[in-house]
Amino acid sequence: MTLTPEWATKEKKSSRLTRSSKILKVITKAIQDKKGEHIVSLDLRKIPEAVADFFLVCEAGSTTQVKAIADHIEESVWENCGERIYRHEGHGALHWIIIDYINVVVHVFQPETRKFYKLEEMWSDAVLAEVQEPEPQAKTVRNKKR
Repeated sequence: MTLTPEWATKEKKSSRLTRSSKILKVITKAIQDKKGEHIVSLDLRKIPEAVADFFLVCEAGSTTQVKAIADHIEESVWENCGERIYRHEGHGALHWIIIDYINVVVHVFQPETRKFYKLEEMWSDAVLAEVQEPEPQAKTVRNKKR
């Protein structure tokens, strides 16, 4: 039997958290790029029965937007983090797509489906953080010379 030194365990947790943090940032930006709304992060690390470290939840106004957000998340995480999805579900009906990266699970909902399942209430022991919408870029207006 081999024992893992305590520092190695801390190092593993630290690198996993760093990787998860990067994935979370990339996913958040991907959702914002496709105009996903009401983005919420749930930190599940202190819940023993949790299936992941983090949930990222957002909503989209149509089935087309749900698919666009999910596809963009998968492409962005692969391009920026080199991570492929472990599993995804919901591409048939497009009311709720789940994208599973093991430690980070993304839920892209249509508003009615999100209200029905109340995921944030179900995991109410988690630390919830609302992701702020990015500030709109100020557009510069140029005066045309006549």
